[in-house]
Amino acid sequence: MLKNYSILALFFCINTLAFAQQDQSENTYKKRILETTEIDLLSSYYGQQGNNAAVTGGLGTEELTDATGTIVVSIPINADDVLTIDAGVSAYTSASSSNINPFDGSNGADIYQASSGASRSDTWANLTGSYTHNSDDRNKIWSAKASVSSEYDYFSIGFGGSYTRLFNDKNTELSIKANVYLDTWTTIYPIELRPGAAYGDSNYNPTFTPFNDIGRNSYSLGFGFSKILSKNLQGSLALDLVQQSGLLSTPFQRVYFSDSPDVFFDNFQLADDVERLPNNRFKIAAGGRLNYYINAAIVLRSYYRYYTDDWGINSHTASLEIPVKLGDKFTVYPSYRYYTQTAADQFGAYETHLSTDTFYTSDYDLSKYNANQFGFGVNYTDIFAKFHLLQFGLKSIDLKYYNYKRNTGLSSNIITAGFKFVQD
Repeated sequence: MLKNYSILALFFCINTLAFAQQDQSENTYKKRILETTEIDLLSSYYGQQGNNAAVTGGLGTEELTDATGTIVVSIPINADDVLTIDAGVSAYTSASSSNINPFDGSNGADIYQASSGASRSDTWANLTGSYTHNSDDRNKIWSAKASVSSEYDYFSIGFGGSYTRLFNDKNTELSIKANVYLDTWTTIYPIELRPGAAYGDSNYNPTFTPFNDIGRNSYSLGFGFSKILSKNLQGSLALDLVQQSGLLSTPFQRVYFSDSPDVFFDNFQLADDVERLPNNRFKIAAGGRLNYYINAAIVLRSYYRYYTDDWGINSHTASLEIPVKLGDKFTVYPSYRYYTQTAADQFGAYETHLSTDTFYTSDYDLSKYNANQFGFGVNYTDIFAKFHLLQFGLKSIDLKYYNYKRNTGLSSNIITAGFKFVQD
């Protein structure tokens, strides 16, 4: 990993020197892609409730809270090139995850109560670096990126790139992007299925076999097309293809069979097995956007996406957002999003699977459901950045709130905040 970072740093340095020398020999009036360094400070708070926890076989509390902080720094290397560093940390507390080991708390084990043990909370961290180069005429854009992220049960590295071409005086745009993510799991199983576990009685004899493959690779390829259709109308189309292989099951999510006896310990039902999903998955998503400018104050932003995969899920997403300008500095934007999907072939609710099945899961993210999301946002923009923090002026503030509900009972709320600073 250190070797990869060294190569990446050398690549950045070589390109910085080369483009800086080139820039000195070119006309000085060329407009820079990014005038000064920009810093985005982003944060969010997420909370959810539900009673279909996958960790406890499709029943039990899904209570979860997550707080995330991210900083994005965009640095102009020269007139044509921008280096962006994106670093984020997310800390969550999950009642569901706490029941990976429901017996490590001070209270009795209960699928509808969080255990107070160590598995209740964790931290996720991510670091991404990207480098973007624009041609002299600004009609060609190349980018490359590399990322690393880590959590208690997995580690991931990723890399990718994109190419964008603009035509017709920048009224038409074509793009292609590709990404690769290489993940490694730490296979954490429910406590009763681990070697040496002393739970249950003589009736408890699960046919559990640990996973052999602890890697997961994801490869994605995306195509984009956008065009200004008229003075007031802009449209875009996108197609994304994703191939995943390796351990696609979550090792600590329990499954209960209808043809196996129920065995309890401390009022907690012990797992018959963990979820078993195919080792390959191919996904296709196709969508489009239409933005209509009614006037200088109101815009309609519509979006639709169709998704399908070889696990049997088909979904439709439709959304509408209506930004409304209130003067020179403030914009409000209410939004609505509707989502519906079919169930994966491998999904079954609590105690509906048979022990003879090849694949099975009780994760309601793979079930049939409909969802509605209502949102409201407020944006403040000051192009003169009058308020300052050290050497940076505050250019914009963006606040959003979303309320999300599924017809399965899951509900969530999320609040996000973003602050953009520009260097003087």
